[in-house]
Amino acid sequence: MSVTLGFLLARAGVPTAIIGALIALSVWPQTWKMLWAPLVDTVGNPKLWYGLGTSLVGGTILLMSVLPMTRAEVPVFSTLIVISSVASTLVSMSTEIFMANQTPPELRGRASGWSQAGNLGGTGIGGGIGLLLAEHIPHAWVSGAVLGAICFACWAGVLFLPRLVRTAKAPSYLGELKGVALDVWAVARSRLGYLALVIMVLPIASGAVPWSAVAHEWHASGDLVALVNGVGGGIASMVGAMLAGWVCDRMDPKRAYCGFGILVGLAAAGMILMPRTPAVFTGFVLLYMAMVGMGYTGYAAIVLQAIGKKSAATNWNLMAALSNIPIAVMSTFDGWVHDKYGTNAMLLGELALPAITIVLFGLLVVTTRRRARVS
Repeated sequence: MSVTLGFLLARAGVPTAIIGALIALSVWPQTWKMLWAPLVDTVGNPKLWYGLGTSLVGGTILLMSVLPMTRAEVPVFSTLIVISSVASTLVSMSTEIFMANQTPPELRGRASGWSQAGNLGGTGIGGGIGLLLAEHIPHAWVSGAVLGAICFACWAGVLFLPRLVRTAKAPSYLGELKGVALDVWAVARSRLGYLALVIMVLPIASGAVPWSAVAHEWHASGDLVALVNGVGGGIASMVGAMLAGWVCDRMDPKRAYCGFGILVGLAAAGMILMPRTPAVFTGFVLLYMAMVGMGYTGYAAIVLQAIGKKSAATNWNLMAALSNIPIAVMSTFDGWVHDKYGTNAMLLGELALPAITIVLFGLLVVTTRRRARVS
């Protein structure tokens, strides 16, 4: 959505605001996913949930690739985007169960780095491959078929994971759901837990700039977008994620996350001072994606630190659902600001909003620390 479809729709003349809204639509189901996370936590095998998710994601990508890239098809794209997004939550939930149950505390930062390297790297590399194929092969379905096959093939990876032994057994499904609710409440009411919940809703390191839709302002070709915002951006975000994992094992993840958010904003705002050339687009987008990879790893490390092992999918996705709210909002906001005030205002907002909210969060941390000491 953010690479291939965004670029093709922009080239077809669809307004940036609509593209931004579609990108946001791909994120909004991620804000509701805690509603069905208890099913993954309590029913069936995580490996099978993973397989169902990858199959549905691959199938919807294939269907989107055969649709005409016109404004008239936006409602159909919207439906498929929502289905694909919901399916992707099954992939992430099953992955998170294994992460929470098999990662020792001293490796949580690095595990988070690997997780977000796959998340962001897959988005960029997959999107880049899709765009390159769509640009150079006359049959549009080939791009979707290749990406769909890659998604389905990911299922093979979980076959090598050991069988998951759940931490507790309840006598019934309803009993397990009750246990899930108690586990989630225990996390949410702790200071570590509610601070993690609060920081998730702040617009920090959202990575919401629709680069593929505005690339023409830097005279970037389709191939360059595919390489930079796609494959190159995926690799850059993977490098950033892995580096941030090492950092998060050596300092408080919340502080690291805030720092990464400022770096993302600086990378975006820095483009305002530079000439609009393909070289500038290449360098700054790669830098931006690397910083976003760091930010996403900081978020994952905060969640792993807060949730514990029980009801991992539900606890993780309660926080992840909240964290996707600012991503969806920023995607829509960036598209609206671009069309109303221009690209420079959009890029400046990437720095200003995180900086303001980080200051407010710092005040909350200080206040709650004092209260904890008094009590």
